Amino acid sequence: MNELPVAAVVNGGGLLLGLAFGALVQRTNFCTMGAISDLVLMGDASRLRAWLLAAGIAILGSQGLHMSGQVDLAGAIYATPNLGWLGALLGGAAFGFGMVQAGGCGSRSLVRLGAGNLKSLVALLVLGITAYATLRGLFGPARQWLEGISAIDLKAFGISSQALPVLLAKAGLPAEPARAALALLLGGGLAGYALADAGFRAKPRLMLSGLGVGLIVVAGWAITGILGRDDFDPTPLASVTFVAPIGDSLVYLMTFTGAALTFGISSVGGMILGAFITAKLDGSFRIESFTSRDDLIGHLRGGALMGIGGVFALGCSIGQGLTGLSTLALSSFLAIAGIAFGAVLALRTLEEGSIAAACRVMFGAR
Repeated sequence: MNELPVAAVVNGGGLLLGLAFGALVQRTNFCTMGAISDLVLMGDASRLRAWLLAAGIAILGSQGLHMSGQVDLAGAIYATPNLGWLGALLGGAAFGFGMVQAGGCGSRSLVRLGAGNLKSLVALLVLGITAYATLRGLFGPARQWLEGISAIDLKAFGISSQALPVLLAKAGLPAEPARAALALLLGGGLAGYALADAGFRAKPRLMLSGLGVGLIVVAGWAITGILGRDDFDPTPLASVTFVAPIGDSLVYLMTFTGAALTFGISSVGGMILGAFITAKLDGSFRIESFTSRDDLIGHLRGGALMGIGGVFALGCSIGQGLTGLSTLALSSFLAIAGIAFGAVLALRTLEEGSIAAACRVMFGAR
């Protein structure tokens, strides 16, 4: 009996993972933007704890795969020795601002589209186009210029990766014990903090969302790093992320015969399909469109900021926020800080009416 090609296995795994992710997010309302919004506007940290639980599980599981020798996270794009600190901060801030404008990040927009939200379709189209233009098109030179003036080449200092365990090893600590300690401290600490709250533990749906999303990140590494292992044609090591894959998906739709199906494209399709099936089954599927000109403009602006910012930051609130974080890459922590700042600024801007007024509130300059 002939074995399936590695690419088919990986793409099939991406589709199944996307199906599970889309169904889970649709059913549990897991959302990075929603988590920040709940905390800033209502003082409710429940969904933020779900996100922190996901981050903790992702770190523990992913680092476990690395330390057991099953997956080499040094091959992940986030762990390169090219530390684009300014792109992570500025791009993250742009992405965070944009996801509030568009009513959700890239993954949330995919789920909303699957549930019938046509506003998310517009945001995703703009996100995909601007992401591709920033990667390989009109905005590419600006990205390369920013990288050229700000990125730090760690190789010049004899450092092979921006992953925190490698940086600690350079400082003289044993590499693997440092990795294990960091994984337990950060991963265990985040998960423990989330679960320490009795109110959060009383919400099993939120607990399930955090646990499920964290395990999906780990499963992504396993699919591409273990099932995708091939000495002659290895699959690029990756897990769930959505900015570049949304752009790749648009290109794939337009150039089907001349494009290759990838794990990322498969997971994007799975996200939409999983959300659609779940919304149909639970009766939440609704066709929703724009209510005003400002609503349309907000989604256009949000999609553009997420597309451009996501590429500058090398990932989205899932790609850098959870997948990148699971590699313990320094730039992922910077990107998360940028995303959080941009989201809070956007929320305050909606409240105060202008960015200047929002800044005065955030920095206590009233």
